Amino acid sequence: MNYELDAFLTIVVAVLVLLVGFSVVNKIGILKRYNIPEPVAGGLVAAIITYILFKAFDITVNFDANIQQVFMLMFFTSVGLSASLVKLKEGGKALILFLACVIAYVIVQNVVGVSLATLLGLDPLIGLITGSVTLTGGHGTAGAWGAVFEQDYAIQGAVVLGMASATFGLVIGGMMGGPVAKFLIRRYQLAEETAAHSELKDIPPAAQTAPFEYPENTRLITANDAVKTLGMFAVCISFAYFMAALAKGQWFELPTFVWALMCGVILRNVLEHGLKVEMFDRCIDVFGNASLALFLSMALMSLQLWLLADLAGPLLIILVVQMLVLALYMYFVTFRVMGKNYDAAVLCAGQCGVNLGATPTAIANIQAVTNRYGPSHKAFLIIPLTGAFFIDIVNAIVIQFTLAMFG
Repeated sequence: MNYELDAFLTIVVAVLVLLVGFSVVNKIGILKRYNIPEPVAGGLVAAIITYILFKAFDITVNFDANIQQVFMLMFFTSVGLSASLVKLKEGGKALILFLACVIAYVIVQNVVGVSLATLLGLDPLIGLITGSVTLTGGHGTAGAWGAVFEQDYAIQGAVVLGMASATFGLVIGGMMGGPVAKFLIRRYQLAEETAAHSELKDIPPAAQTAPFEYPENTRLITANDAVKTLGMFAVCISFAYFMAALAKGQWFELPTFVWALMCGVILRNVLEHGLKVEMFDRCIDVFGNASLALFLSMALMSLQLWLLADLAGPLLIILVVQMLVLALYMYFVTFRVMGKNYDAAVLCAGQCGVNLGATPTAIANIQAVTNRYGPSHKAFLIIPLTGAFFIDIVNAIVIQFTLAMFG
């Protein structure tokens, strides 16, 4: 039996999932200690419930995919609209170093996937699917490339495999970031637990903060500001849909969210630096954080965990090894390259989302860590730009290069 929920019911369930997540994290000490994001906790509870319904009663619940995509586009639009060239410049050398670490790991990810697939007697391209295509690329990239693997490379079930692999990455990326940062912070005594941001009195003004920093801070917004900001979001999302349709099948084809982000970056800087229009950063921040929470809860509550349960043993081995390799890479490479300090530990939590899940997971990870141990302005400058923009372009190039070698 199949139940289809429309957009409004999907939002209702997503809000309930968020409330469950807040309650679960606050009541279960281990989740709070290891900084598990509330949308991840609540989303996993919902995913387990849908799994039980499917296995025990043959009931499937399908949520509205369009409204989920809208919130995803709103999140990436907020990243773009927050990307002032002044703040981008502020990232400086640290942004370049972290981007280099992430790019290098994309290559490592594919080497690990292809090597293990070959050793296990599988098609090397299956290793690519369980590499950067799905783990760094996420569900959107998995769906797009899965169809290519099926049609052009005769990899049967590539879409299902890709979705299962991306699901694994999304879950583990959300659960792994907090514990990794906690381990590094405690091992090197980098910070002490502090009060929640909402309780702090010395929060910097909005002009000195980065996107998604201090998510619990109260922001005063007028109706006029909200309407103008919604108009900018609508422009960016409309442009994204238009460009995605125009570029389909062309050499410049990119995921829809990349177009939304690019439009946000251009619109922000043209209005702010070209036309001297004041930007409403408080509105952008609130809309971005709200859409982040709703998208992440929707993505997780929509997971079909039976796809993971049906993964063959060799494929599960590849995914577990990928997780372990990333943990070692962050400890021996990223953490040290970024300075072996508190900011480096928080960036490692973000990299778990970037290379094992999705940018929203990365943001949720660093928010969970900084809510517990204190602010990391550098992480909030670097992670959104790296995960939402640069990494997708790099990943597409790496995938094409790998296909040329093994395809």
